[in-house]
Amino acid sequence: QVHVVESGGGSVQAGGSLRLSCAASGRMWSRDCMGWFRQTAGKEREPVASIRTSDGGTIYSNSVKGRFTISQDNAKNTFYLQMNSLKPEDTAMYYCAAKGGGVCPSLTRFDYRTWGQGTQVTVSS
Repeated sequence: QVHVVESGGGSVQAGGSLRLSCAASGRMWSRDCMGWFRQTAGKEREPVASIRTSDGGTIYSNSVKGRFTISQDNAKNTFYLQMNSLKPEDTAMYYCAAKGGGVCPSLTRFDYRTWGQGTQVTVSS
């Protein structure tokens, strides 16, 4: 089985930065594609970014492109989401997700089989 655990959320003022971490474990072929998603109350979970672990290929949603960076540390089996120039509209619960095979990177949430519990990010104006 694959497990992912997020950490690093918190509260920050607009314009600030946070770095989220996602520790992954389990069968490598079931987590060769990692993604970050976010969700606010009453809304659907939306994609943020995804990375292909084999070569670091990435993709971002338009709302975060140029401000967020997804990366990986293969030695630590850990993935990161560096969030800069944060805006109040970035406030959400952020989830790490993993999948094996198929199209990657991917911003399609239904592709992902493994999800973490989430970490809250709050950006105040």
